[in-house]
Amino acid sequence: MSSPLLAVRGVHTYYGQVHALKGVDVDINQGEIVTIIGANGAGKSTLMMTVFGSPKCRVGSISFDGQDITHMPMHEIARLRIAQSPEGRRIFQRMTVYENLQMGAEIDGNAHFAEDLERMYTLFPRLKERASQRGGTLSGGEQQMLAIARALMSRPRLLMLDEPSLGLAPLIVKQIFDAVRVLNETQKLTVFLVEQNAFHALRLAHRGYVMVNGQITMSGTGRELLARPEVRAAYLEGGH
Repeated sequence: MSSPLLAVRGVHTYYGQVHALKGVDVDINQGEIVTIIGANGAGKSTLMMTVFGSPKCRVGSISFDGQDITHMPMHEIARLRIAQSPEGRRIFQRMTVYENLQMGAEIDGNAHFAEDLERMYTLFPRLKERASQRGGTLSGGEQQMLAIARALMSRPRLLMLDEPSLGLAPLIVKQIFDAVRVLNETQKLTVFLVEQNAFHALRLAHRGYVMVNGQITMSGTGRELLARPEVRAAYLEGGH
């Protein structure tokens, strides 16, 4: 079997004296959607940020397509076509939708800008309607669509999505997860998804990991994890 596109091996990450990740192992293969689920504060976002180079892991290794990126600066990681849509969206509030998408295309040198812009407008028609509006005037759902589209403008080989459903209405959540599914199915885009909404995440993902207190406690296909009573009890009861 070919080696994983992203391989996280024995990673320990600290915030000062706080031991946030404790020996984490995760594999993501080319063309997969892989999700990390867990309670708030479990270390999910820290893992994603560690892959992207901030904070740095203190022990362990991270490789992308066979290349060691453990101690690589963030801008060099981005150049390898790893794109992140961070928690809290972090779009450029004062820039228009169009200008935000231009910023996303900078890593690609704007080489395919017109073509990629049209793809984003097809994927998220609302962004086309709002093209000349400032990012800060958009609704939460529209800002999330913009954050994902901005990341996609760099033509990533790995798209990392941190809590894309957070604070959004169910209909908007469905639109965003449907868009991710389409990208994966039509373009074989590899997706690393951190998500508190375990039901949506595990239905979407090929494989998943459960994180508790900075450690991976369980893994399996999305369907397998959805069926496990302990996962249902901890993350799904009362919701679905």
